[in-house]
Amino acid sequence: MFQKILVANRGEIALRVIAACKELGIQTVAVHSEADREALHVQAADESVCIGPAASSGSYLNITSLVAAAEITGADAVHPGYGFLAENARFAEILEEVGLTWIGPSPDAIRRMGDKAVARDTMKRVGVPTVPGSPGPLDSVEDGLAIADRIGYPVLLKAVAGGGGRGMRVAANGKELAAAFELATSEAERAFGNGSVYLEKYLSEPRHIEFQVFGDQHGRVVHLGERECSLQRRHQKVLEESPSPAMTRALRAAMGNAAVAAARAVDYVGAGTVEFLLEDGKFYFMEMNTRIQVEHPVTEMVTGFDLVKEQIRAAAGEPLSFPGVVGKGGGSEFQPRGHAIEFRINAEDPVTFAPSPGTITTFHPPGGPGVRVDTAAYQGWKIPPYYDSLIAKLVVHGRDREEALARGKRALELFVIEGVKTTIPLHLRLIGAKDVREGNTSTKWLERWLKESKD
Repeated sequence: MFQKILVANRGEIALRVIAACKELGIQTVAVHSEADREALHVQAADESVCIGPAASSGSYLNITSLVAAAEITGADAVHPGYGFLAENARFAEILEEVGLTWIGPSPDAIRRMGDKAVARDTMKRVGVPTVPGSPGPLDSVEDGLAIADRIGYPVLLKAVAGGGGRGMRVAANGKELAAAFELATSEAERAFGNGSVYLEKYLSEPRHIEFQVFGDQHGRVVHLGERECSLQRRHQKVLEESPSPAMTRALRAAMGNAAVAAARAVDYVGAGTVEFLLEDGKFYFMEMNTRIQVEHPVTEMVTGFDLVKEQIRAAAGEPLSFPGVVGKGGGSEFQPRGHAIEFRINAEDPVTFAPSPGTITTFHPPGGPGVRVDTAAYQGWKIPPYYDSLIAKLVVHGRDREEALARGKRALELFVIEGVKTTIPLHLRLIGAKDVREGNTSTKWLERWLKESKD
């Protein structure tokens, strides 16, 4: 087992990793920018190193500074958390080159799943369903027009190296496709330094369902059930839950086996998420996230497993400790324990979604049965304007979905944050909506509901 782990991240995920290390008896090193000197993760770690200025490009994305921090503190492993460099294959390679252990999948797995066209091709080879579309990046708009004529409109253009909705355009006909191709490629080039795009059939009302997978260095790969992530705004998740209201035993078995096959195809080690689109009873591979997810606490609540500690154990070469989980190679049928929901509490205007940085003057998180709050915020903390707007993740657990929703409402009403605007009012409105309470949503539902609410 490792003696000291450097956490190459900030905020609540850095605190989450530090907490897991403390339980395992591992020393921790926090890194921070000049803007995060008073951050809670810095106070919680055994050691801390300032790695650069406020801008993430000079600090949390500065590989040279991160490696130097690990070497001068004597760390023997690095946990990247999520975001920043968590899916940067070159960072993982550099750590290995200097004798540090990367707590995550291999650089090869990161690259293969990070390139969406390669990922789709890999999935096809192992029999995982994919949305009909181009076999790889489009060479020209003429290629796209020919494929669209074959599979039918509407179609979706997506950046090969994309994420967060950038480099994505929908086209309902050939004229729109020609214009969308120019826009998507130029946006992808600006955002990712790679203008390649591919094309696929556009699904009108899909659900977004992701499966948590885990692999170890001994060849075992399992899944830990699904999370429903359909409530999204501009391709950013707002609320997640497990199990999915749309799930059946047969569908879970089929999607779970596909998720395990996807992870096996790249010899996956550690925590990852295989994401699918589900529509009319059919599911299609969308992408694989080669890291721990923001919403991992949802799975922890319905399994009782500590996913971050399991990441660390897997990186240290230990076999998976999960008992009785579905996956080819052994395990029984996965059965979630009750129901869990995660609400992302952001420092944003709940109507306009404009960022709301500033000082938190009052901070009183809720408690009680089935309530968990993952946060790095505290009273008096000044939220920097340089990073994402997440203040806290409120996670509730109940014996069933009805109890989880009731606990979510109670906890949201008791969650007091003053000094900045938050999305708590939005979440209270959401869980009062009939479609949300009945589980009848899709990836398009929230945007439509927000527009109708304004009208």
